[in-house]
Order: sequence, then C-alpha cells, then structure tokens
Amino acid sequence: MQHLRAQPCSPLPGRLTEGPVWDTRRQELLWVDIPDGLVHRAALTHGDAKPDLAVFSALRLDRPVGAVQPCASGALLAAAGTSVLRLREDRPVTEAVELAAPVLPEDGVPRRMNDAAVDPAGRLLAGTMAYDESPGAGALYRLDGDGLTTLLESVTISNGLGWSPDGTLLYYADSPTGRVDVFAYDIATGTLSDRRPFAVLDRGVPDGLTVDAEGRVWVAVWGGGEVLAFTPEGTPHARVAVPASHVTSCAFAGPDLDVLVITTATEGLPADRRLAEPDAGRLFVCRPGGRGLPSVPYADH
Repeated sequence: MQHLRAQPCSPLPGRLTEGPVWDTRRQELLWVDIPDGLVHRAALTHGDAKPDLAVFSALRLDRPVGAVQPCASGALLAAAGTSVLRLREDRPVTEAVELAAPVLPEDGVPRRMNDAAVDPAGRLLAGTMAYDESPGAGALYRLDGDGLTTLLESVTISNGLGWSPDGTLLYYADSPTGRVDVFAYDIATGTLSDRRPFAVLDRGVPDGLTVDAEGRVWVAVWGGGEVLAFTPEGTPHARVAVPASHVTSCAFAGPDLDVLVITTATEGLPADRRLAEPDAGRLFVCRPGGRGLPSVPYADH
C-alpha cells in the first residue's frame, strides 16, 4: 500500500472546514466552514514547487452551510440550514434564493444539511443529519428539475458521495456505520439499488470522499488523521497521513486534477488534542500520483 503525507496550506484554520470541490470552469477551489456559514474560494498556486491555496473570496451565509457546488449558470448551489439555496454573486449584495427544502418530521429534533454532490447528469444529492446526531434522524435527497425526492431515510450522518468513472456506481457513507457502501446508480433516472458494503474502516469513521479517474475511492477518516484510498474492488490502495485527527473530506484539484486537497476540523477536539495539533482546521495537500474526475455543475438551466 502506498504511504503519503499531506502538507498544510496557507489559509487560516476553520472550525469545521468541509466539502472541497474543484470548479473546473473557473479553475478555483470551493469549500465551506459549516458552523460559521462560510463559503470560501481560492486559487491553487505552486510557490516553491509545492501546491498551496490563495483565498480570494469568503461569503458568509446566515445559517450553517453543509456543502457548496458550482452551477451550469455560473451561480453557486449551497446546502445550507435545512434548504438548498442558489447564490447569485453578480449582484451588489449576494442574493440567496431557496430552490427547495425537504419536509422534515415534526419531532422537535433540530436538523441541518450536511454533505452534497452533483451526479454525472447534473442532479444534486444532499443529505441531512440531526445536530445532536440522533440515530436515524437524517435522510438523503435528490434535487433536479422535478423537485426534491427522498432517496434514503433513517440515515444518521449523511456524508461522502462520489460516483464511479462511468457513473453507474454511487459510493456513500453514513458515518456512524463505520463503512462506505456502494449502490448501483441509474444515470437516466437518478435512482439507487443494490446497496452493499464496499469498505469497512478499522478506526475512525468515514466522512467525505472522492473518486479518481481509475475508480479508486479516497475516504476522509474523521478521528483517524488520514485519508484512505481503496481500489474499485475495495482493497486498500493508499494511506495519506494528515496531522489533524478530524479529517473531513477531500477532492482532486488543479488544471490536471492531480492535487489532493484535504479539509480538517477543530470542532470536537478536546483541549489537549487541539494543543497537540496546531494545524487542525487547515486545508492540506498532497500529490498521490492519480488524477481526479472533473466536477459536474448542477444543471440549473
């Protein structure tokens, strides 16, 4: 198995940085800081031959933001609070328009949107979770031109989403299960079937994930201080050590999609671990030798 180590980037640490995505059209990285409602944008730089990130924009929403994705129209799509918002940045003040919101159970359990990703046909898949991580309180939804559809119920922490290179498999993590599952995915209809375990972690829990051009699945391990990569058959391929316990997500970035960008968090770290991990909450990079798949924008026109 390949062993790698990630290096910290320049942006200042966040509380719960998450959801990195490379906007191929704009050649920039997007990511969020969930509890602070921040959407960041940065350029990838290569000073001293080491990849780094130079932030040029930070947008603050009035609610926690679980994920952000580029749209075909040039706008941004944010899974924020308990809604999906379309953000227009070409106005004097950024305009947020609610596109959809799931009908949530009237059980008094506060919930929020968590991870989200766009499928090969331009649909958004977005999941929810309870703030207190109540078992089974979350769900996974699909948003397209026909509106919002529930794909999975009784999810605890809806997390990592990624598709195989041909789009026929969806990898998905409900974090407390300790494993990544794989579904057969119908690209024509956006429906799921044939759920089965793909990879079981021996420590920590799976958080965000990404899939490379060879079909390998790269999984951020919350509580494990690493990103683990698995072959399409589910066997270990690589381990990327990260000097931060709470690794939240990862994505391939850059013109050649050959830089793995990794997000981390300080949220939930006890004081002694925070002192021992001064770079916790930062973004990290490494070059693992593979290339990612281009992101697909949400089809909003």
